[in-house]
Amino acid sequence: MLCLELTRKAGGQGKMAGARQQGSAFACLLLLALGGCAPPPAADAGECLAEAPTPRWIPAGAGVMGSDEAYTEERPARPVASGGFFIDAREVTNDDFARFVTATGYVTDAERTQPGFGVPGAAVFTYPTPANPSWWRFAEGASWRQPEGPGSDLTGQGSLPVVQVSQRDAQAYAAWAGGRLPTETEWEFAARAGSTTRYVWGPTLAPDGVLRANTWQGPFPVSNTGEDGFLSRAPGGCFPPNAFELYDMIGNVWEWTMTPYDGQRGDGAGEVRYTIKGGSYLCAENYCHRFRASARQAQEAGLPTNHIGFRVVYDESPRSSEEENKG
Repeated sequence: MLCLELTRKAGGQGKMAGARQQGSAFACLLLLALGGCAPPPAADAGECLAEAPTPRWIPAGAGVMGSDEAYTEERPARPVASGGFFIDAREVTNDDFARFVTATGYVTDAERTQPGFGVPGAAVFTYPTPANPSWWRFAEGASWRQPEGPGSDLTGQGSLPVVQVSQRDAQAYAAWAGGRLPTETEWEFAARAGSTTRYVWGPTLAPDGVLRANTWQGPFPVSNTGEDGFLSRAPGGCFPPNAFELYDMIGNVWEWTMTPYDGQRGDGAGEVRYTIKGGSYLCAENYCHRFRASARQAQEAGLPTNHIGFRVVYDESPRSSEEENKG
């Protein structure tokens, strides 16, 4: 069964979908789950922003990092000083990454032979089945060009965040764009935008019944009702920005940082794990629950997946797209 047919539900902008839409989505999801497949983004995802937003300036200041009320690895809550940089207002998109590849000829890690597998490919989320209870599989041929594996492509998905990029791939793009990946402190400072509540937008996940980020609704990993308007990745900017005018810092896709999760950069045994932030469309209330600015997770630097992307920070005013195209 080729799982490339279920597309974005109507409803976008975080509005709760009606019962009829939920029932229809559940029927489709049941078929997908029985087949072990996960829905890809919409065949023509469209755009939620009229034009690409410029990077935002994050003023220097004091803030809070971490939390004493969530997972152990987030503790303790502590004061930090950060800011004084520009950061992309949205996650790097497929169109952005395509310009980079065209200009440089760059080949991503997923397009190279993967250690331990002997072929190019990457990790793809899939619904578990009795025969295969895991919700991740290695898909030979999966890459940023084919995020869900062979048979998928980027048609109509230029404004979606690029995925299937390793930490090295993200660093290469950032250097080409004249910037770098954020540290964990910089990322969290920018995501919080001065907020001190559990969620960036307030104390509850869905104020007034309106979801504020692209996450998973329903029991993970069995059924996503898509009440936020999406069953997979969403175009950048479909949900309200934070106080720094940054879109999708929470949900949609996890984002790479340049901070090693275990406090080392390569002196220890095995592959370095880097900190990823923000949660993704696969984070649910019953699992993960990391759609909070303080949440953090470890990810092997060389393991691309279809739920991790990135954005770039700049220590100086960023280059224009015309300058980027010149390399």
